[in-house]
Amino acid sequence: MTTGAGKPKPAFFLAVLAVVAGLVGLAFYRCNAKKSSSSTTTGDKIDIKDIKKQAGDGSDVQAENPDPNSVTTTKDYSFEPATRLPEVPGTADYKKLGTPRTVRFAVNVWAGWAPIVWANQGHKAGKVWKDAKGGEFKLELVLIDDPVAMGNTFASGDIHIGWATVDMLPLVVERLKRDPRSMPRVFQQVDWSNGGDGIVVRDTIKNVSELRGKTVVLAQNSPSHYFLLNVLLNGGVQPSEVDMKFTKDAFQAAAAFNQNKSYAAVVSWAPDIYNLTKAGMGNKMLVSTQTANKLIADVWFARADFARDNPEIVESLVRGIFDSIEELKTDDKKQGVAKLMDAFYDLPPGTASTMLADAHWTNYAENRDFFLNQNSPTNFERTYNTAFLLYKAIRAVGTKVEFDQVMDFSVIKKLGAEPKYAEQKNEYEFKFTPTSGIDINVESAVLTKTVTINFFPNSYDVFKKMSKDGKPETHYDPNVEITIEEIAKLSGQFGAARIHIAGHTDSSMRGVADESLVRELSSRRANSVKEALVNRFKMNPNQFVVAGYGWDKPADKKDPDNHAKNRRVEVKVVPAEAQ
Repeated sequence: MTTGAGKPKPAFFLAVLAVVAGLVGLAFYRCNAKKSSSSTTTGDKIDIKDIKKQAGDGSDVQAENPDPNSVTTTKDYSFEPATRLPEVPGTADYKKLGTPRTVRFAVNVWAGWAPIVWANQGHKAGKVWKDAKGGEFKLELVLIDDPVAMGNTFASGDIHIGWATVDMLPLVVERLKRDPRSMPRVFQQVDWSNGGDGIVVRDTIKNVSELRGKTVVLAQNSPSHYFLLNVLLNGGVQPSEVDMKFTKDAFQAAAAFNQNKSYAAVVSWAPDIYNLTKAGMGNKMLVSTQTANKLIADVWFARADFARDNPEIVESLVRGIFDSIEELKTDDKKQGVAKLMDAFYDLPPGTASTMLADAHWTNYAENRDFFLNQNSPTNFERTYNTAFLLYKAIRAVGTKVEFDQVMDFSVIKKLGAEPKYAEQKNEYEFKFTPTSGIDINVESAVLTKTVTINFFPNSYDVFKKMSKDGKPETHYDPNVEITIEEIAKLSGQFGAARIHIAGHTDSSMRGVADESLVRELSSRRANSVKEALVNRFKMNPNQFVVAGYGWDKPADKKDPDNHAKNRRVEVKVVPAEAQ
């Protein structure tokens, strides 16, 4: 979890993953307890095809002709959580709530917890809450920055609710799955990281591909690690091609980068990423969660036995956070919660107010998209599955626990029947101006993802089908559904960036075909990819800029007649500040 600004923050530690197998799952969240050491990421080569095949459930999406004017709809999961969540056997093993009933809710120093701090009017068990049946209880917010300690306390039952980022849940589950009573049940997303995490590089580094062969310093098995792995793969760089130096936590990583000029990049969070990019430092921000704004999601989870025994309390907490988010839209209440956070986190007065912009609190509509919308490219399922596959590739996790074994959207679904919540709108959609006439500086792209979609000759229909030997029709390119989803996830994760889609053709008809027709075909192919993204995944059409280059830009200048390589689409991520 990203920490606040203005003061050295409590360390975020993760246990040494390779020392004791039992500590694997304790390598939680936004930090790392592995002692400062140099190490290149080991494990199997990460194949993006495996990730894009497994990270989301798009197998039952029906083919459709591209139509930019069609009505885009969401698609809810058809199952009920109760049918998928494992049974919780035996007697509860958590601390009794006592009289008055008091729930212990763990948080860390992070702006995302402002809504629960405000809803509770501070961290102490003072305010009287009402559960869904009118019963009274109190809430004590417990500050546990060290995720190892938090995990142990959660497993012991001394706290009832814990915190995590979704990308770290596979590591969390690895530890907690030993006892079904302490298995996490995730009920609510509290925020998206909104600029608090970033990759800082030396001024000479222009894009992600230039990290190949360079040294990057970061905290292992943390959101920093996930952030880097994700960005590298989307930029066509294998983690094994980067020399990763691991430190105890993100703050030590920033200090090491500042002291050792041989390090080309650092992955860290606020305030260090801002301090390192001040004028005259010789560094710049390559990419942050202000651009990759739907990559790191913070959630809270309850013990399975506590959720089983106290569903009315869980519902009350979900409601309280949503209502608090609405209240915190006013400046006076933001200043009010900042004062409560200063006191709770023991920060110098005024510090918490500078933290608030590092997180975007997610309202009901945004939670509904995250948990219920099967078609969302950045939903819980895809985020969780992608993280699992990344950590499996570096051998940090073993057997997979499926996303629907920990995700419980029952309360979110129930609240949808109430106009108070159902009428809320998604407020975290980046406002792009129409792309017509927009000049995008493609050279400033932070990463380029090359994907291949095979088309029928002279066709630009992404989903065109063919039959063979009397067999049922299939897509001309059998991987087209997976590839479109892959681009959608990239576009969704980098939700505040322009996505430049460039279509290319082979040069097999050079000297025969009219070049203008070839260029038009490549442009239409790029545009058909854009239309597929808009239609399938409810994406903002203004986020995309399309271009067709015909055969002018072969994939490999040394092998320009490699027609298989040249029939391709390239996707570039261009940050808003570079447009």
